[in-house]
Amino acid sequence: MLENYLPILIFLIISMLVGAGAMFMGGFLLAPSKPNKAKNAPFECGFEAFEDARIKFDVRYYLVAILFIIFDLEIAFLFPWAIVLDKIGLFGILAMGLFLGILVIGFIYEWKKGALEWE
Repeated sequence: MLENYLPILIFLIISMLVGAGAMFMGGFLLAPSKPNKAKNAPFECGFEAFEDARIKFDVRYYLVAILFIIFDLEIAFLFPWAIVLDKIGLFGILAMGLFLGILVIGFIYEWKKGALEWE
């Protein structure tokens, strides 16, 4: 029974050796580290950080991000539906109409609540 798992064990060992070898070559041999003042300087915004990185964000930022993810992922369901539209018939059209209706109701609710307003 264990001889059936030998190829898997060999594959895992070889893959770990290849991964470790690639990390060693990339980290030590091909990319030598020579830090200096210019390389260690802040470069994302051009100036030193003046506040803590763990400041509080407005909850609306998260709400807009979640709304984008929800609507973006749900719109992705339209592509497979559009491909098989001729095969699914009237039932598929009605089901997608219901789906889009629920999305529109959710969007109008968020709009009326002011979740999309930014001050």
